[in-house]
Order: sequence, then C-alpha cells, then structure tokens
Amino acid sequence: MNYPIGIEMSESYLSYEVQAAAMKLVKDVMLVLPGETVVITADSSSDSRVVEATAKAAYSIGASPVIINYPTTYKAFEEPVLPVASAVAAADVWIEFAYYCIMHTPCFQKAMEYGTRYTCLTGMDATMIVNTIGKIDYNLVVEFGEYLTDYIQKSDEIIIQDRNGTNLKSYNRGRQVKHSGQLATKKGYPVMLGGQVSWCPVEETIHGTLIFDAAVFPPSELGIINSNIVMELEEGRVRKITGGSDAEIFNRWLSDFKDPNMFRLAHYSIGFNPGVTQATGRIVEDERIFGCIEFGLGSQGESLKGAFWNAASHTDGIVSKPTIIADGKYLEKDGIYTDPEAVNYCKKLKIKGY
Repeated sequence: MNYPIGIEMSESYLSYEVQAAAMKLVKDVMLVLPGETVVITADSSSDSRVVEATAKAAYSIGASPVIINYPTTYKAFEEPVLPVASAVAAADVWIEFAYYCIMHTPCFQKAMEYGTRYTCLTGMDATMIVNTIGKIDYNLVVEFGEYLTDYIQKSDEIIIQDRNGTNLKSYNRGRQVKHSGQLATKKGYPVMLGGQVSWCPVEETIHGTLIFDAAVFPPSELGIINSNIVMELEEGRVRKITGGSDAEIFNRWLSDFKDPNMFRLAHYSIGFNPGVTQATGRIVEDERIFGCIEFGLGSQGESLKGAFWNAASHTDGIVSKPTIIADGKYLEKDGIYTDPEAVNYCKKLKIKGY
C-alpha cells in the first residue's frame, strides 16, 4: 500500500525512507561517481527535505553537490535567470526538483550538448520519492520498460481508445521509441523517473479524438482536472478543444502563447510506475500512473527522435485507463495489461489485480 498523499506531519516525516530513496536515486539511477559535480535545482515550491537528502547522498559517495534554490517563477519550460542557466549547462549530473521545470529551454539544450546526465523530478516531495523510487523494484521496472520499448518499436499502427471517447490512430513507420525511465548511462541524454516509455508516431499520421481525464500540467491553474478536456486532432495538430471550465483554461493557456507549435502533439508516453495508482496533481507522478498513457503538447525534444521542434512551452495530459492496440493486438484494455508477457511483469511487480 502506498503512503498517504499529503500527510507531512513534521520535518522528520519519512526521514529515514527519504534518505534511503535519495541514495537510490543518486547512486543506482543517476549513477553518480566520486568526483562528479551534481547540480540540484529547486524553487521555493520544492520539498527541501528531498533536496537536502539528495545533496547529502551525493556528498556521501564523494561527489560535489551544488544546490541552486530560487523563487517560484510560475512559468514552466521557460529559460531561467542567467546564473541558474549557466550552472546547469556545465554539470556532470543535473537533478531538477523545481516545480516549474526548465526542461526543453536553451540552457537545457546546452546541458545536453555539454554531456550532462539529467533527470526531471519536478514536484517530488517526501511521499513521492519514497513511493516511486524507494519502495519499488527499480531494476525490474526498467526491465519492463525495455520490453514495452521493444513492443512499440516493432509496431506500426497504434490505436488509443478509452471509455470516455478517446479514439486516436497513428503510424510509427519505424520511428524510434525512447525508454525515458531508464538508468542514466549516457552523457547528454535526459532520463525521466522510472515507469515511462515515450515516442512520437509520424506526426502527420496522427488523427482522431484525444481526451484528458485525470490530470494536466501546466498551466498552473490545473493539475488534477475536474472535467474532461476533449481535443480533435488532424495531422498531429489540435484543431479544436471542447469541454468544461478546465478545457477553457487549457485552450486559453495554449492560445495565449500565440505559437502554433503549442498545438502540436509532441509525444505519447506509456506510464507504469508501481508506486503510482492515482492522480496526485504532481505531473511527473501522474504521467506514470500504472497503466496510463500520457501525451505532450508543445516542444518536442530532439532525443525523442521525432520531427523535433521548439515551442514557447510544453504541457502534458493523462488518459488514465487507455486501451492500446498495436497492429491489431491489445497491449492493454481499459488500463489493464492483457499482453501475456506484460501480465507476467505485472505479476512480478506485485501489481494488485494480476
């Protein structure tokens, strides 16, 4: 059972568990070595307990941690002030905890060119680091991710459906699939929290209806959503957004950038972190709800091996219980894996219901 969400009774809440999880993050996931520089970025919305535990973990294995803490900007995926931008662009390892992250920005691109090993852990608090890193069999989750990567890589036609009315068809046409939740073995390559496989089908082949039903972030006014956001797509571009007040907020936020690339579908991401069973409003956690699929709009990172473009910002939304059909075969149905090998992994991971 997961620890309760939002219960933080004192500074010592889960302190032992947080420190153990931070060590696992630094040593076993980011593969930090003695003598390396580890830049940890946080804003005033970050959980300082997680930030400090991570720095202590890096220091304890002989690395040189540097914490950069700055005021909350309320602007995600936008270039930070110069001192922050300069620091992250010259780090061996960069761990981002800032709630309003700066991934996809010019300084992020410079960091990748420099060879920085990066991970985006925006919004990670004490509960989240314990549930999504500390408690899980991380290596087995990575192994499951490799299987899903290969499964999608070998597929061409991808159909995403759900009971809300999502019905999106696309074709991979040999496009590469990125296991974004792997270990940080490569220089200049971003890795995400374990439990995610990402790719973008050929953009012009993406057609149909996409409905976010669990969470969207940014904009900051959203997070867990109260009403579905319905999007109609043609050739990988959102042509129409309908729904209730959440859809109005989302449409206005996208439109206010006055950047047509903000309406481009940037990626598909399958979520499968065993420590996440429901939406929390923390997007890095939400996009890894076990069995979900997440979609990004806006900037498309070069490492995704898609068309690659820049946009004014980026946002992610969740389809919580998808049916995923690859070349006519069901990978999962209504959020439950049905592919026999995927089911075996679910059993090994001790997922409830398998």
